[in-house]
Amino acid sequence: MEEEFLEYLVCVSEKLLLEYGQTADERDAKKLRNLVMVRLHAHFLYDLRSMPYCVSLKICDLSCNFLTNIDALEYCINLIKLDLHNNQVKLLPGPMFWRYMKNLQLLYLHDNGISTLEDVHSLSFCPNLIALTLYNTPLCLKIAYRHIVVNSIFSLKALDYYVISDEEITEGWRLPEKYKPFTLNFFVDYYPLSGKDTTFQEEMKTVRNIISKINHVLIHHSPILIIQRWIRGYLSRKTWW
Repeated sequence: MEEEFLEYLVCVSEKLLLEYGQTADERDAKKLRNLVMVRLHAHFLYDLRSMPYCVSLKICDLSCNFLTNIDALEYCINLIKLDLHNNQVKLLPGPMFWRYMKNLQLLYLHDNGISTLEDVHSLSFCPNLIALTLYNTPLCLKIAYRHIVVNSIFSLKALDYYVISDEEITEGWRLPEKYKPFTLNFFVDYYPLSGKDTTFQEEMKTVRNIISKINHVLIHHSPILIIQRWIRGYLSRKTWW
C-alpha cells in the first residue's frame, strides 16, 4: 500500500462502531455486545481491532475499505449477512473460522484479491451459506471456477447473481432451455442497494426476500425439486386414499 495513503486509514474503534451500529431495539443500551447491525461502508478501514466484542452482530457491511485480514470477525458467530466487497482481501480465514458461522447466509466477496482454491475449501465449512459473490477476483478467472465452487459448497444455492441450476451440479446432464444455467430464469439480484438510514428490521426483511426469491427460482426451475415435490404429493395422496 502506498505510504502517502497510510495517514488516511483508520482502525475500527469502539466509538466508530457505536456511532454507525444499531441495536435490535432502540431501548437497548448501545454497547458493542448489543449491536446487531454495523454499516461502515467506505470509511478507509484497514484494521478490525474492536470487532470481536460485537458478539450479537447479524448484519455487517464493511465494503469499500482497505481490509486485508478479517480474522477479527471470528467471534461474530451470529452473522447472517456479511459484506466485504471491494477490499484488499487476498486470503480468507481457515475452515475453523467458517465452521462456527452457522447463521451466515449471504456473503459478498467480489472485487477482492482472493485467488486460491484453498479459500473455496475453507468456505465449504460454512454450513448454511446460501448466496455468495466472488466475481472480479483472480479466483473467478480459473478454469471451471464456477463448477468447482458450486460442487464444493453444498449448501450454496446462488453464485454471482445466478441461482445454481441442476445442470451445473450434475455433470453431463443436458436439460431443456427453461432449466439451463445463466438464463434470465436463474438471475436474482441479491445485492440491492441499501440506504444509509436503513434500519436493522428493514435489512432483515431484505435478507428474507432475497432468500425467498432464490428458493422461488429453484422451486420452478429445478427438475430435481419438481420431481421430488411430485413424488411427495403422489405418496401423500396415496396415503390419504
